[in-house]
Amino acid sequence: MKKILISGGAGYIGSHTVQALSKAGYGPVVLDSLITGHRKAVSKNISFYQGDIADDGLVSNIIKKENVSAAIHFAARSLVGESVQKPDLYFEENVAKTNRFMSTLLKCGVNKVVFSSTAATYGNPEVTPIAEESGTEPINPYGASKLMIEQSLYWLEQAYGLKWVALRYFNAAGAALDGSLGEDHTTETHLIPLILKTALGHREAISILGTDYNTPDGTCIRDYIHVLDLAEAHIRALEALDQGVACGAYNVGTGAGYSVREVVNMAKRVTGMDIPVVEAHRRAGDPDVLVAKVEKIQKTLGWQARYSDLETIIKTAWEWHQKHPHGYEK
Repeated sequence: MKKILISGGAGYIGSHTVQALSKAGYGPVVLDSLITGHRKAVSKNISFYQGDIADDGLVSNIIKKENVSAAIHFAARSLVGESVQKPDLYFEENVAKTNRFMSTLLKCGVNKVVFSSTAATYGNPEVTPIAEESGTEPINPYGASKLMIEQSLYWLEQAYGLKWVALRYFNAAGAALDGSLGEDHTTETHLIPLILKTALGHREAISILGTDYNTPDGTCIRDYIHVLDLAEAHIRALEALDQGVACGAYNVGTGAGYSVREVVNMAKRVTGMDIPVVEAHRRAGDPDVLVAKVEKIQKTLGWQARYSDLETIIKTAWEWHQKHPHGYEK
C-alpha cells in the first residue's frame, strides 16, 4: 500500500481526496493544523497528525514513521478578501511555509508532489475558455501566492529532480454522495453554500452581485467542478507521476459554465424552496465569464468529470447541509 502524505487533509477538498485515496487502495496520512480544517472530516481509521507543514521535525518523523512515498499539498489560506487585507499572512502561510515543507519532503526522499493550485493564478483572462498557456497575472495576493509556489516547484524540479503536478481548480462545489463530507468554512464566501444556508433559514437572502454582465441573463458565469471529480483528478495526477508524465500545471474544470441566476434557480428546484434573492451591485474586478479549457487534463491524465452537472452538485451539497445544518462541529 502506497502511503501518501496529505497536507490540509481535514479541509474541504482535502477530506474528499483522503476518502477517495482510501477507496482506491492508497494509505492516506493526514497532516492538518485544524486552523480551518475539521478533525471530524477525517475517518478515525486514517493516520492523522495535527501540526504545521513548516515543522521540519514533525514532517520528517511522519515521513519516516509512515514510510511516505508521495505528497498531495492542500494546506493553505484561501480567502481572496483576507489576502488583500493581509498579504503578508498569505505570503508567509502559503509561500514561505510551502518552501519549508517542500525542502523537508526532498530531504526525506519524497520527490513526487501534487499541488493544490487555483484558477486565480490567471487573474482576469482576455480569452475564455482559459488554457494552461494563458498569461498568469493574478489580481490578488491569494492567486499570487499560488503562482509563486508553482514557479518554485519548477525550480525545485531543475535543482533536485522534484516530480510535480499543479492542479488549477476552478469553482469547487458539491459534497460526498452520501452526505458524510461537505463544505464547512467558518467564513463562507462560496455561492452554493451561501444559497443553501439561505434555504435553511441561516441567512435572510442570497445576493446576486451584478446583473449587468455581458452574459445571456446578465449574471456572471463560472465553471463549477464537483469535489469528487477534483479528488479523482489528484489520484490521476499521482498515477501519472508514477508513469513519468512531464511536470506542469493542469486546469480542473468542465469546459462549461453556469450563471449565478442558473445556480440560484437550480437550488430552488432541488430544495423545493423559494429562496429569497436580492440584486446588488457587482464587485470590482469580477470577470463576465471564467471557464476552463480542459483538453490537457483529459488527454494527458485520462481524467473526465463525472459528477459536475449542476443538479448533482447542488443535490449532494443540499444533502450535506441538511444532515449538518451547523457544519461538522455541532
